[in-house]
Amino acid sequence: MATGQPLFGVWDYVVLVLVLLISSSIGVYYRFTGGKQKTMQEYLLADKNMSIIPVAFSLMASFMSAITLLGVSSENYTFGIQFIVINISYGIFTPVAAYLYLPVFFKLQATSAYEYLERRFGKASRLAASLSYSLQMTLYMGVVLYAPALALEALTGISKVTAILSVGLVCTFYSTIGGMKAVLMTDVFQSILMFAAVFSVIIYAVIDKGSFANIWEIAQLGNRTELLNFNPDPTERHSWFSLIIGGGITFLSLYAVNQTQVQRYLTVKDLKTAQKALWLNWPILTCLSLSTSFSGLAIYSKYYDCDPVSAKVINNVDQLMPLYVVDTMGNIPGLSGLFVAGIFSASLSTVSASLNSLAAVTVEDYYKPLYKYLFKKTISERKVAVQTKLIALFFGFVCLAVAFLAQFLGGVLQASLTIFGVVGGPLLALFSLGMFTTTANEKGALTGLLCGISLALWMAFGNPKPPLPALPVTVEGCPDFFPNATEPHLTRIVSDEKEYFWLYRVSYLYNGVFGLLATYIVGYVISFLINIIKGHDIHNLEPNLFIPSIARKLEKMVDIPLNMKQWSESEEDVRSKCISNGKY
Repeated sequence: MATGQPLFGVWDYVVLVLVLLISSSIGVYYRFTGGKQKTMQEYLLADKNMSIIPVAFSLMASFMSAITLLGVSSENYTFGIQFIVINISYGIFTPVAAYLYLPVFFKLQATSAYEYLERRFGKASRLAASLSYSLQMTLYMGVVLYAPALALEALTGISKVTAILSVGLVCTFYSTIGGMKAVLMTDVFQSILMFAAVFSVIIYAVIDKGSFANIWEIAQLGNRTELLNFNPDPTERHSWFSLIIGGGITFLSLYAVNQTQVQRYLTVKDLKTAQKALWLNWPILTCLSLSTSFSGLAIYSKYYDCDPVSAKVINNVDQLMPLYVVDTMGNIPGLSGLFVAGIFSASLSTVSASLNSLAAVTVEDYYKPLYKYLFKKTISERKVAVQTKLIALFFGFVCLAVAFLAQFLGGVLQASLTIFGVVGGPLLALFSLGMFTTTANEKGALTGLLCGISLALWMAFGNPKPPLPALPVTVEGCPDFFPNATEPHLTRIVSDEKEYFWLYRVSYLYNGVFGLLATYIVGYVISFLINIIKGHDIHNLEPNLFIPSIARKLEKMVDIPLNMKQWSESEEDVRSKCISNGKY
């Protein structure tokens, strides 16, 4: 056990700087090769010529970076291994994203996913959704910047303020110069570092304890191996129901309709290649999730009788993994630096991709339409490419500010999943209303979106909330030189659940589910009522804006190709032909 605040050695700093230089050099390389990021298609869509493997790794690394390494390990240390059930939801919902949502976006071929909403509903829907996405990703990137700052504080003694500024400025610099090709290729390198960091923890723990069985036995004695919680009660924080349903909705909101991921799908040549990349992402994602979960038990096998948080060795449970690394492997020159480099570079990749996507949304959804409205002409490709990079720089500084607020959101894992659920669930419902029904209209969809986000925000941030049901920890085994160590205690606080409003007791994983249901039900009902009053003609709907099964039905009703843009005739001419053929 460390006798004081762990510090980096010289070789650790050398390795950290070297790895960050390699990551940055990939961005610099793509900045000065190929088309040199001078066009929007190259900067935002990598010229649509990427291969499956880097895209698959990038899909994983987008939302499973430092937050996974720190958050999932501390989750399993603190609450047990029940969280691994969420991986089942990834397998269940991968085909849903691949075969229902992806075909629609590939037919659209738009840089901004929210262009779909304008074509299906109208400009107001596009603006509302893109603003919601911008809020979601700005908050998320704040958490992503905060996570490595925790690690840096735990390992080097540098304050969180200094750490956030250091990581944030490096991320912002890299994001501004690097295009999508650099992001995707860097993700592969950084993913390898992430796996190396996690496996180093597991391998050392197995050597230290003798076997996997011994690690599992210690976890079992600490009540951290429960996997069969089938309680359907929505107030149960983690059960098979909350993890599969809530985790599945979160997965769909990220991998089916999120701009960051849709933009990655569009970097490959065709739909089948994108679907293969998504399927390949599943085992990569699951492997990282399961190994990181077991690393939490590996960490518990060392600290089961001396909890570092209770002993005041570290300030936050999300610092457990970096503490373990420096505490057990700190005598190996450079290994601690490699571990932190993995966290840094993973965050670098996530932030750069997110800034790239935020820039795409801002340019496509706000800037271009406003420019055309004010100057009555379209902005040049070269000019908008430069301004896109400036917009990415702006969002980098905004996310820096948000990072300082992330410490008030609780653990990094729950904070990130809460952010995704609050905005992601209602946005998923908005896209689903458009793709899965011919009934939905703009007024109904927007009313539903407002209700869904309001409900999800109320659930997520309404107070007071009951304390989290953490499992017992002790400081009985801590040496005497920890003067601040407390008496053995249980962190599970027994309280009367009835004291708290029911909605505030619902698992955070259901925030997105409730938001989705509210958006979809309210949106559908309001749309249905409006259609009764004003009438509704589904023959005006464009088939390629719907999932394949509905698109085929609409094609049969009106004898027109999937992409009406291919027609040279006006819509009125097309309709006249359809009427004459008895198809209208």
